[in-house]
Amino acid sequence: MTVDEPLSAREREILDVIYRLGEATASQVISEMKQPPSRSAVRTFLRILETKGHIHHRKEGREFVFRASSSPRRVGQRAVAHVLETFFGGSLSEAVASHLANTRQSIDAEELDKLAELINEVRKEEQQP
Repeated sequence: MTVDEPLSAREREILDVIYRLGEATASQVISEMKQPPSRSAVRTFLRILETKGHIHHRKEGREFVFRASSSPRRVGQRAVAHVLETFFGGSLSEAVASHLANTRQSIDAEELDKLAELINEVRKEEQQP
């Protein structure tokens, strides 16, 4: 298994707790979840996340302490790449057009300016020899 495999909702929730805390034991994960499953289920999810390469652990006393293997930013980049490939044939422009066409999402002028600035920066970089 690899970090490219999609996460279940529970796996994502547990990984979010670990990102938020920096590192966590199974007990800490449980205490941070709104509707936690059983302790053994959380331990199973932690093992699955470790097998998929999202977290690793160290032993501290009688407990395992889990830490994310990658930064949230890196995981987000992989997720966006997966969404682009799966739903938009790899086309960033189609994905952005879809997002902009979503009438439930309002994008303020500051955000649009930021996007324009990012596009201009990429254009400048591509023009350099």
